[in-house]
Amino acid sequence: MPNAQITMKDLYEKLPNLSKSDVVLDVRSPEEYKEAHIPNALNIPVTVMAERAQELKKYDHVYIHCMFGSRAKIAFQILKEAGLTNLVCIHDAGMDAWIKSGYPVAKD
Repeated sequence: MPNAQITMKDLYEKLPNLSKSDVVLDVRSPEEYKEAHIPNALNIPVTVMAERAQELKKYDHVYIHCMFGSRAKIAFQILKEAGLTNLVCIHDAGMDAWIKSGYPVAKD
């Protein structure tokens, strides 16, 4: 399912079945990530995405999200331009909708 788009609800439903070769990528700032994030999500801020794109090639699926959806779209484009084909963008919402839905969060 390369270069796909899903909703936050879809991601929530997929979480229990993600393998070690899948990653949830949180592209918000480290400060936002510390306040609340999806359990086991990897935090790479969109501001450094281009420099860190190569390390994401090892995953089968990279589920990209942010707070509302706009930074996820930017990160998706950066990673796509870097040649990644394993991308899944959560385009309609982000952590705001995740938290409002009562889905589990982790805090650092």
